[in-house]
Amino acid sequence: MSGNGTVVLCGANSYDEKYYLNEAFANLPTQIKEELQIMCVLFTHDVGGIFLLEFDENGELMFRTQAVEGDYSYDEIGAALKIKELQREKEDLLRSLQLYYQVLTKGIDSLEL
Repeated sequence: MSGNGTVVLCGANSYDEKYYLNEAFANLPTQIKEELQIMCVLFTHDVGGIFLLEFDENGELMFRTQAVEGDYSYDEIGAALKIKELQREKEDLLRSLQLYYQVLTKGIDSLEL
């Protein structure tokens, strides 16, 4: 869990050229983990910076991107467009991950289906 009440699912960093998957999600199917890795790495390859998928305190999946100060190669407009594209193209995957997280943290009884 990060300090702002969110839980990082995964992310990629173009500066270190690294991908991170939170160990709490190691039980996800291999195909899902691979798809997340490809999605994150391609995002940072295309626009630069750091890209994170996080769950907020309500279990909603959020996209977060940022760049280090002075990184003029980071494409802020491209990042916003890429996020909208991913939300549209990966809608089913993202919805499934959100449901998985909510069941994992709150249990099925507390979900409003």
